[in-house]
Amino acid sequence: MIYEFLNLISGVIDMPWWGYIVITLIFTHITIAAITIYLHRHSAHRALELHAIPSHFFRFWLWLTTGMVTKEWTAIHRKHHAKCESKDDPHSPVIFGIKKVLAEGSELYRAEAKNEDTLRRYGYGTPDDWLERNVYSKHSAKGVALMLIVNIILFGPIGITIWAIQMLWAPIFAAGIVNGVGHYWGYRNFQAEDASRNIVPWGILIGGEELHNNHHAYATSARLSNKWYEFDIGWMYIRILEMLGLAKVKKIAPKLRFDQAKTQCDSDTLQAVISHRYEVLAKYTKSLKTIFAKEMIHLKEATAKYGVDSSTLKRWILADSKTLQDHEREKLTQVLSNVKNLDKVYTMRDELAQIWQRSTATTEELVKQLEDWCRRAEESGIEVLRAFSQRLRCYA
Repeated sequence: MIYEFLNLISGVIDMPWWGYIVITLIFTHITIAAITIYLHRHSAHRALELHAIPSHFFRFWLWLTTGMVTKEWTAIHRKHHAKCESKDDPHSPVIFGIKKVLAEGSELYRAEAKNEDTLRRYGYGTPDDWLERNVYSKHSAKGVALMLIVNIILFGPIGITIWAIQMLWAPIFAAGIVNGVGHYWGYRNFQAEDASRNIVPWGILIGGEELHNNHHAYATSARLSNKWYEFDIGWMYIRILEMLGLAKVKKIAPKLRFDQAKTQCDSDTLQAVISHRYEVLAKYTKSLKTIFAKEMIHLKEATAKYGVDSSTLKRWILADSKTLQDHEREKLTQVLSNVKNLDKVYTMRDELAQIWQRSTATTEELVKQLEDWCRRAEESGIEVLRAFSQRLRCYA
């Protein structure tokens, strides 16, 4: 009976079939833009300031199309960064499994939104005006109901389909794809201390959020693209807003600079290494891969001796040692003891990382430690280490 009634309704706007597809894509794209610009980069990470006009528009649009509350989303995302890949991470595929995060990402979000401790600890600095208290937070479900009514009035019965796609878009792409696939599959520009990945280099469909590894390396950057071949459409919108005086970028990821004339480590070298530590580790990982490939003959003997297959061994070597189980670390030590060069490169990676982890040391002490590391790398007789060290000295 409901559908018979709906069939009698002809929407205010009449379009060809492809017009409804276009309008659906526009609506869902605005939702994604609101999530990445307002909720993510502005509210959660304070990477940019937003004028009241786009800020209120994004809040209103998200109320209509998702029912998400700014404080809840912000708190959950901040907790994700603070507890990434641990048992307290609200939606890590490393902990929950990729299938659960893909299929039930929105359920994990709603469950964490009920955690008052999360909201109190991580939800600071979010809107607390009359609209937020009496409309957006208090009646979050009424927004999506209003969107359904508006869609039916505008487009007739097809408006229900448009509305359904709008309701599914954020849970599937934002909650499922980014939080799931973005921590499970893809490429890495940076050796961040988590499993974050860049899904594709063209960040259009999810507003730039596909560049997830870049984001975890520089969480407070308003721009998610980092390499020349990466495109972040969310950043393009931010720049347009900035040119219109409706936004102000506070921070973007630093660009690495080199001074080829440098032959000694100094405070500038140290600062550059610390600022670009995830990129330093990513480039060092390439050295590990090179040595791994060269030592395959010796590795086959060692892996056979200790009952470890080469693919598992490679995964252990390239992973952060802190993420390995005790028995994995023990097996790895046994294998590496039989492959001198690989053991040396592996050990020196941890020694390099310890330099920026020693927060109690003075700048002079850290510079001395970095210079000592470079000297030992260049005297190791291992070409990849020597080349890496000489490049590191040129950081400016």
